[in-house]
Amino acid sequence: MNSESAGTSACHAVDPCEGPEPPHAVHRDRDAHLKRLRRIEGQVRGIHRMVEEDVYCIDVLTQVAAVTKALQALSLNLTSEHLRHCVAEAAVQAEAQGRTDLIDEKVAEATAAIGRLLR
Repeated sequence: MNSESAGTSACHAVDPCEGPEPPHAVHRDRDAHLKRLRRIEGQVRGIHRMVEEDVYCIDVLTQVAAVTKALQALSLNLTSEHLRHCVAEAAVQAEAQGRTDLIDEKVAEATAAIGRLLR
């Protein structure tokens, strides 16, 4: 979709994190993220087996806490990468174009994502 399409703002046309091959930090670290997600997936399967086998509830809760921490660590890593790349690039573009709305949009987007993580 181009910037002239209905419902698309001009801001999205210069968004550093959008396009056919977005330069998201997640793409640069895709292998590490996928490795971490496979490990988490294995942990969740282990919890599933523990429940099926009626393992002591405190032991199951310990594993749930481990998965929760692993997901939080992944979330923090993704957030850091987003701030480092997308928000920083929006700041550069905002300054070059004299458009503070570019940085405001990325900061609002990051703030909302962090808020969802804290709920």
